[in-house]
Amino acid sequence: MHTYKTQKDLELYLDSMRENGKNIALVPTMGGLHDGHLSLVDKAKSLAEIVIVSIFVNPTQFARGEDFDDYPNTFESDKLLLQSKNVDALFLPSKEEIYPHGTLSDYKVGAIGQILCGAFRPSHFDGVAQVVKRFFEIVKPNYAVFGEKDFQQLLIIQSLVKNLNLNLKIESMPTQREKDGLAMSTRNQYLSDLDRERAPHFYRVLCDVRDSILIENSLTDAKKDAIKRLSQNFEVEYLEVLDANNLTQIETKTKEIIIISAIRFGGTRLIDNVVFRRMNV
Repeated sequence: MHTYKTQKDLELYLDSMRENGKNIALVPTMGGLHDGHLSLVDKAKSLAEIVIVSIFVNPTQFARGEDFDDYPNTFESDKLLLQSKNVDALFLPSKEEIYPHGTLSDYKVGAIGQILCGAFRPSHFDGVAQVVKRFFEIVKPNYAVFGEKDFQQLLIIQSLVKNLNLNLKIESMPTQREKDGLAMSTRNQYLSDLDRERAPHFYRVLCDVRDSILIENSLTDAKKDAIKRLSQNFEVEYLEVLDANNLTQIETKTKEIIIISAIRFGGTRLIDNVVFRRMNV
């Protein structure tokens, strides 16, 4: 596995690959890798001959008081995991390499970035879009792979590619889960033993909402019941039942539905979602 720290060196490598007719897939990460990330790598390997993984903790997507300075750094184990997957290149840029002209950005996500997580982290998705746009400029991949756990982020990145008319395809992978259902996340490392025991309740409640909707119970009642149950163990930031195609309100004929939520407990913020299809509309 090659390791590159500068745009120039990475571009020289990628240009040589393109000259040999190789397609390129990018998996952007902030490190703290787990099996969820590795599923993205597997998907990337199925799409392209050359797989690039980046590790960069992006300052522009963290607000003041968030965990930028404390974000888990597991670089040595991350590197071993990527080597075990035969990743072709690891990109480890500095802040100055990603933002040589400063961190101001002229790209704004818009309304979809102001709801759900965006309502609680107002500058977050503009920062995500900024860094992803920059990685696309550097790598110029044919494909980029993201996880569906960050579903709002996934839609925003798809929108970015469309808005900027970029010549690449966004692929996604389903949320990878622990045996007890907890969505895999780097931030799970923050959980105490007691909180880790409680955390799977989050996913179970979301599944119960899905099951309630599928037997045609009231959406409003299912949502209220879920918030009540979650509030017994967690601080609920939001729980919404929306159209999975665009995160708008469900209409009578909506088939693709997402139950999407964020909670806080024990000083940790977790997000999760369940996507399903109604067959009887």
